[in-house]
Amino acid sequence: MTYRPRASPLNVTRAAVACCWCLALALAALMLSNPVDLGAVTVAILGAGMAAGVGRELRRAALLALPLAAVIMLVNALVTRNGLTVIVRLGDLPILGQTDITLEATAYGAILGLRAAALILCGALYTAAIDPDQVLRLFRRVSFRSALTATIATRMIPILVRDAARLADAQRCRPGAPPSRFALMRAASAGVLDRALDVAAALEVRGYGAARRPPPMSAPWSRHDLAFAASAVGLLVLAVIARIGGLVPFQAYPLLHSPAGVPELVLAAAILACALLPFADRRGIAR
Repeated sequence: MTYRPRASPLNVTRAAVACCWCLALALAALMLSNPVDLGAVTVAILGAGMAAGVGRELRRAALLALPLAAVIMLVNALVTRNGLTVIVRLGDLPILGQTDITLEATAYGAILGLRAAALILCGALYTAAIDPDQVLRLFRRVSFRSALTATIATRMIPILVRDAARLADAQRCRPGAPPSRFALMRAASAGVLDRALDVAAALEVRGYGAARRPPPMSAPWSRHDLAFAASAVGLLVLAVIARIGGLVPFQAYPLLHSPAGVPELVLAAAILACALLPFADRRGIAR
């Protein structure tokens, strides 16, 4: 999953605002527990991905997120002894002992799984829709060396993957037993370290270390910057109000209590509107 420039409001938003907006979505997923509102955050992330033109990337991330969510739900249902509503009695199992699966543990595991899926999708949206070069420019204001170090590190990761794939293909062409993954990783890592030393030597020859800190960027804020900044603030305010004010109480133990009335639906609609409204303005974006 890599970034590609696309014609979308999120793509033309400055990196600092776009990062704060993605962070607001992630914090909302962490702070909300009611399934209606947590589902609204997940739908908002998916809708934002479609509006930003990275729907295919989010679908790939969902292939990882959904099985992980199912595993989290299953593990919580098996290991948690809380809850009064028993739905399955598995008896005395090895290691686990007396195991009774309760509705409350299963529901809470589903909430944890949905939260993990939302965070994975939010990370995928950040990776695919925000320019990493602009993000690195944010760090160079603090430390010029940290930005270049992060750039080199991110460039070495794809090289490591390609080298490992080529070594595996070459080993499969040879007779005998295939090599272990540890051997392939050791050989690929050695190659990447050698290339990193070559890059460091080239930077030293070109005078790296004598460079001065670049001047700060003073580009004016666009309408898209303001829209996504307001959206990020609105998402945080909604999540904090719901968390502190107790507008959408959710209780898993000892009895499941998950209301889905008017306050929950209103908050879910507000989250969706707040997250997706910045994508409605496409003025000044090349198609």
